[in-house]
Amino acid sequence: MPKVEMDVTTDVEPAAVRAALVDFSPHRPEIWPGITSDLYQVYEVGETSALVREGTKNPGMTVWAKERYDWSDPDTVRWTVEESNFCAPGSYVAATIAARDGGGSRVHIEWNRTPTTFGGRIATLLIQLSKGKPVAASFRQGMARLEAGAVSS
Repeated sequence: MPKVEMDVTTDVEPAAVRAALVDFSPHRPEIWPGITSDLYQVYEVGETSALVREGTKNPGMTVWAKERYDWSDPDTVRWTVEESNFCAPGSYVAATIAARDGGGSRVHIEWNRTPTTFGGRIATLLIQLSKGKPVAASFRQGMARLEAGAVSS
């Protein structure tokens, strides 16, 4: 699996970052810019796991994945693909959240996706070559929305 790791810092406190990552309410697409609301579907939510479908539409390409979220580890939220139109089952993303000196959080993101389509291979290559910049940018946008109070987690 192609793997890219990156760190993102935010003024959002760790508990609020974690809450946003596991917020499976109808407001989730308002927090996370990579989720298109009509591709978002929640199948089940438990105490430390959820099964959801998320996706995004770009010109000429719609991607989605049905993923199992797991937040049984108090520091890490991990989502693993069960079914997708662009990457293989078992592909995953993990976000490990730590408090930052002076407040806020440092989030270590591990992006590990195996593409299964031509579009998926192009996107994966771009993410690898840029060392995860599109992934980090999307995460930063979500954190900026929380920092600005634009959404409630």
